[in-house]
Formats: sequence, structure tokens, C-alpha cells
Amino acid sequence: MFSKWMATACLLLCLSPVPALSADTGPMAQIEQTVEQVIDTLKDDTIKGEQQRQRLTELIKARFDFQAMSQWVLGPYWKKADADERETFMELFSELLEANYLGRIESYTDEEVRFVSEKIDGRRAEVETLIITDSAEIPISYKLVDRQGQWLVYDVIVEKVSLVRNYRGTYTEIARKEGMEGLFEQMRNKIGELKNRPKEA
Repeated sequence: MFSKWMATACLLLCLSPVPALSADTGPMAQIEQTVEQVIDTLKDDTIKGEQQRQRLTELIKARFDFQAMSQWVLGPYWKKADADERETFMELFSELLEANYLGRIESYTDEEVRFVSEKIDGRRAEVETLIITDSAEIPISYKLVDRQGQWLVYDVIVEKVSLVRNYRGTYTEIARKEGMEGLFEQMRNKIGELKNRPKEA
């Protein structure tokens, strides 16, 4: 269940290019505008299949701050890593998220998205939303950082479970035991598995 709603949360933010959003608006307004465009895109029969997947791949990097996410996920190992290792991790982590969550695009089935509140603290913000289904209300929080007027996501929290913390617990342990190269190898293997998995019905 967590993977399904995390996938939906990520998808709702990945489909719209950031430059289309006004830098004068706050974090919730930017997310809301993006979500409206995303829902229209998901309903557009002219961009299904591989064409839609290519668009997702291109646009996801415009909405998420992968450097901030990578720093949080690696924790102390980010400081220990050299420039090449940091770049490699960011590339692999972004590719893994794409393979994991974009592969679950069928998870979104016209659920209602309700925007609840925003909290801004300097250059950081948190936007609270609800996904309304026939049987439940799923709370989803987006943590964002202000990058020159554009609010970029660095963590997604679904039912109090953090995407970043979920990966951090696993990846820091692998880095401790096997080093960065061992972590990269496991990430590449996981990406391969995700890309080769059967499509969900």
C-alpha cells in the first residue's frame, strides 16, 4: 500500500515542467497548479505508453531536488564521499526512483487530491495534502526547499512514512558494510530488476 500511494504522490508532482509555474506563488500554490496539470496529462489519451514514460523521465528532475534528497539519504556518508561518488549516487538514486515509481503509473485512478495546508519556515516548507478514495483518506506531506522562487520536493511522507528515511536506513547500512562501490552495485542491480519487472495489471 505504501508503494502505491508513494508512487501516486510522486507522479502528481513529476509531470509538469517547473518553468510553467510562477515564482511569485507559494509552495502549496505551485504544487496545486502542477497537480491540476498532471491530472489533465494522465487523462490525455494522446500521450500514453512509452511517450508518457519519456515525458515523465524528462520532467521528474525539474520537480525534485535530488541533491538535497541524496544528502539526507546518505547522511554522514555524503560528507565522506568524493565529488564523483556524489554525482554517481545522485544519478543512480534518481534513476531508481524513476524506475520504482514511474513504473506504477497505473496506481493513479482518478482519486481526488485535497490541499490542506502549508507551513513555511524560511527556505523550507511543508505542504499537507489528502488523497481521497472511496474507502479512505491518505495523508501525504511534501517537504520542499526554495530554489530561487521554485519550491522543489526533497521528501515525501505517506501516512507518516518518509521516503528519504525509508531509503536512508537501508543505504547507510550498505555503505557502512560494503562502501560506496558496494552500494552502487546494489542500486544498479535493483534498477535492473525494476526495469525488467512485469507491468502491473
